[in-house]
Amino acid sequence: MQKIQGEVFEIQGIRDILNGQAQLSADLINDKYRRGEIRIITEQARYPIDSITTMLDSKKYKLNPEYQRRKRWDNLRKSRLIESFIMNVPIPPIFLYEVNYSEYEVMDGLQRLTTIYDFYDGQFRLEGLLYWKELNGMTYNELPSEVQKGIDRRYLSSIVLLQETAKNRTEAESLKQIVFERLNSGGEKLEPQEIRNALYNGSFNQKCITLAENKHFKEMWNIVDFNQQPKQASESYRKMEDVELVLRFFAYRFIDKLSGYTVEKFLDEYLKEANKFNNTTIQQLEKLFSETIETVFTIFGKKAFVLPKIKRETSKPTKTVYDPLMQSVAIFILDGKKDLLIQNATILSSAKFADESKIINSEGKALFDGRYNSNIEVSKRILYFNDLINSNI
Repeated sequence: MQKIQGEVFEIQGIRDILNGQAQLSADLINDKYRRGEIRIITEQARYPIDSITTMLDSKKYKLNPEYQRRKRWDNLRKSRLIESFIMNVPIPPIFLYEVNYSEYEVMDGLQRLTTIYDFYDGQFRLEGLLYWKELNGMTYNELPSEVQKGIDRRYLSSIVLLQETAKNRTEAESLKQIVFERLNSGGEKLEPQEIRNALYNGSFNQKCITLAENKHFKEMWNIVDFNQQPKQASESYRKMEDVELVLRFFAYRFIDKLSGYTVEKFLDEYLKEANKFNNTTIQQLEKLFSETIETVFTIFGKKAFVLPKIKRETSKPTKTVYDPLMQSVAIFILDGKKDLLIQNATILSSAKFADESKIINSEGKALFDGRYNSNIEVSKRILYFNDLINSNI
């Protein structure tokens, strides 16, 4: 598969800091503990909540606004947090990771921080308060002075994972992932792409988020976002599955490297490497994705990723079709045949799943059976579309 200059992905062997002998003697276990292996180094801090706006404005605290966009609190939930401060109800601590000295990433607690910031900034009015109903409809500046002073005296606690926790960048990423997953294991389950977005938020991740806004991409995947209809936003949008689909397109350009890894881990590793791509490479990949989506939509329409009628179990779009079709069309675009594809759109659309003998083999196994998604099976589907296109242009 033809690659763009600078588009390199090598899995160097995914190192797991938990690897080692499954069984150790008591002496070896004690020695391992004394050496401090897999031990998190933390410190605790308390912040007056009226200082939160200054903290966040200082730019020393790295927030991920895209993560907030998908998991926004509504004003009712924000108001309940403020009511908890008024009543002095204990609030769980936020978790920070020390990136550099006095520079931090917010690992857990983003909504609490941004709620406090927004409240002091007058961006929402209190609503739905249960014990302080008299304050409903008020902003911070409209509160009685004694209530303001009471809120200002409250503190938000934090636990900071210090830099010295990890010996190197690889270990830091692994430990951050362990902590992040443990922090979120007791609450609402996060999807793989939500975790990637929080842990590996670099320039390529941001580009995937932007590309997921493509009009025809959303139409083919039946995605409704918050900006269109906040109350009807697709579950796939809330879980960032749309962003993962964009990431899959790029990662599956290295489908031969999928062997031996789960798709989830494969996408993790690809995103970490892709965040290192230079701007020129990212721009060229952005162009490739956009051209591929537009070409697929032009030829196959909004149902481009729906399974063939033969043994179809759903009329919804599927990754089983999306992955190979996108890869195949991208191959022809990089080969300079985009115009030829579009010129033969009617023929290609009609021929897409016309030959049943190529979709179901003699043993009755379906080529597009979603239960089989190894690199070998996906490669067979890519070859199917390559042959289809070559035969009809």
